[in-house]
Amino acid sequence: MKQDFIELGATYHIFNRGNNRENIFIEDKNYTYFLQLLKKHIIPIADIYAYCLLKNHFHLLLRIKDENDISIRYKDRPYQPFSNMFNAYSKAINKAYSRSGSLFQEHLKRKRIKDEKYLTQVLGYIHLNPVKHGFTQDFKTYIYSSFKAYSSNKHSNIDSETIFELIDKESFEYWHHQSVMGLEDIMDL
Repeated sequence: MKQDFIELGATYHIFNRGNNRENIFIEDKNYTYFLQLLKKHIIPIADIYAYCLLKNHFHLLLRIKDENDISIRYKDRPYQPFSNMFNAYSKAINKAYSRSGSLFQEHLKRKRIKDEKYLTQVLGYIHLNPVKHGFTQDFKTYIYSSFKAYSSNKHSNIDSETIFELIDKESFEYWHHQSVMGLEDIMDL
């Protein structure tokens, strides 16, 4: 697959999996550490709409901030925080579990989101991914997904306001059940 450049102001579905389909999350603390790195490296340069972390792969849906909203340090290199995050995560896993070599398969995969319909399809796909892969029967209960941030009144790092402009908050859960239709066009891992 030809990789799209990461550009300011663009929205992406970002994903990858473990090298040789190996697990990239071995225990609960790995998920937590990944989310801490996401907050440290990616929140300053992007608005996150959705995420889902599964044992051997992850999905992120985010929008890179505009030129006026991003640190001058990353204006010419908006990809750098991703590199920093995944390098830090890989080094930590390699050290903690006495492994060496690449943790992730190839380079970070990304697909540019060009319209609202595709954005909402990818959002549904990401939140429903734990059901698809048999980690849970109810996507609402999966702990390593951003879905709960949408149904909570607590502050989170998820940009739910943008999504609620596209999908009615009152029918958000129902919409997910309906969004299973039409997901066959979205990249699968």
